[in-house]
Amino acid sequence: MKPLKIAIVGAGPAGLAASLFLTRAGHTTDIIERFDSPAPVGSALMLQPTGLTVLESLGLGPAIHAAGNRIDRLFGTETTRGRIVLDVRYNALAGGRYGLGVHRAALFDTLYDEVSARQHPIHTGQRAIGVAEEGGESYLSVEGGERLGPYDLVIDASGARSELVTASPVAPRVRNLVYGAFWATLDCPDGLVDQAALTQRYDKASVMIGVLPIGSRRSDLPKQAALFWSLKVADADEVRRRGLERWKQTIRGYWPECEPLLEQITDWDQLTLARYAHRTVMTPYSGRTVFVGDAAHSTSPQLGQGANMALLDVAALAHALAGHETIDAALAAYAKARRMHVRLFQLLSAAFTPFYQSDSAALAWIRDRLVATIAKVPPAPQILAGIVSGTLVDPFHGAGLRECDWLRLAVPQPQPS
Repeated sequence: MKPLKIAIVGAGPAGLAASLFLTRAGHTTDIIERFDSPAPVGSALMLQPTGLTVLESLGLGPAIHAAGNRIDRLFGTETTRGRIVLDVRYNALAGGRYGLGVHRAALFDTLYDEVSARQHPIHTGQRAIGVAEEGGESYLSVEGGERLGPYDLVIDASGARSELVTASPVAPRVRNLVYGAFWATLDCPDGLVDQAALTQRYDKASVMIGVLPIGSRRSDLPKQAALFWSLKVADADEVRRRGLERWKQTIRGYWPECEPLLEQITDWDQLTLARYAHRTVMTPYSGRTVFVGDAAHSTSPQLGQGANMALLDVAALAHALAGHETIDAALAAYAKARRMHVRLFQLLSAAFTPFYQSDSAALAWIRDRLVATIAKVPPAPQILAGIVSGTLVDPFHGAGLRECDWLRLAVPQPQPS
C-alpha cells in the first residue's frame, strides 16, 4: 500500500501506539486531541501478556517494566469466613507469562515520550465531532467549524464516549452497567499486601475491595498501589454525602490492614469514580473511518482487558494495512483478525461480572462454594489463566500471521521478578 495520510483521533494509549506503528510503516499521522494538554485518565490497570508483547514490539518493554510492578497471581477471599474464591496464577501457563500492574500515567508517559521523541504532530484543543468523505478523502469536522484534512484514513481512538462512533452508521447500543468503582492511587508501604498479587476482598457480590501494587512510575517516587472499592454508580453521591470517614470506616470493617492506605485519603478529590458500559461495534469501521480500543468495544473491568485490547487492535490494524493493497481490504482484514478475540472476551466479561458486581446473593453463594472448588481441578487453572492473560484464543485469529510471528507477539520476553 502506498504511504497514507492518517488522522488519529485521541491521544490515549491506543492513539499513541497507532501513531508509532503506522509511522514506522512509512505512513504520516496527525494525532487530534480534544484537550489542551494530552494527559492520562484514571488510576491503574493491569497489562496482560498480550498488551506487554505489543509494547515489546514497539521497543517499549524495558521502559514500561521499569515503571510497573510484576503480578504473578490474582487472589481474593470472601470476608465472612475467609474462603478463597479467586486464585488465578499465571504460572499455570507455559512461557513464563505474567501481568504488570501500572499507573495509567506510566503507560501514557511511556508511549507519549516515544511519540514526542519522534516528533509526531499532536494537534491539541481540537474536539472532533464528525467525519465527511469526499472523493475518496476524509475530512474531520472539529468544534468551532474548522475542517481538518484531507486524510486517506481516520482512526477513532477517542474512547468509550467517542462522538464519531455515536454518529456513525455502525453505532452500537450502549448498556450502562449498574456498578462502578472508586479508585485512588496511594503510596504502598512494604508488607501491606503481596507485591506480586492483585488482592481482593468480597462480601457477597455487592462489595469488592482490591489493592493492586503498581510499582513506581518514576525512580524518584515511592512504590504505589491502587485501592478500589466497588459500588453502584447511583449510590456514589449518597456515599459522599455521608462523609469520607464513614466510607473509610466501612472499608476498615472488611479489611483493617488497609489503614495505611486509608489514612492517606483526606479528600474526596483523591478518589476517581469509574463508570462502565457494555458496548461492541459489530463492524469496527465505516467507510474510511476505523474504530479501535474503547471506541470499538468496552465492558466491565473484571477481566482487566481494556488497555490490552486497545493495543492489540492497533497492532492488528497496522499489520492489516501492511499486508493489503487497498484500504478497504485492510479494514476488512482488521475486522476479521480481531472479531473472535473481542467477541469472546466481551461474552466472558458479561458472564463473569454478575458474580463479582451485582445484587445477587445466589450468584455470590455459587461463586464462593462451587466456582472456587472447580477452579482447582485441571484444566480449570490453565483456562482461568488463559482468560485473565487474554490468550485463551488467538488474539489475531485470521490475521494471516505466520507461526513464528504469532509466537513473537504472544509471549513477552521474561523480565526479572
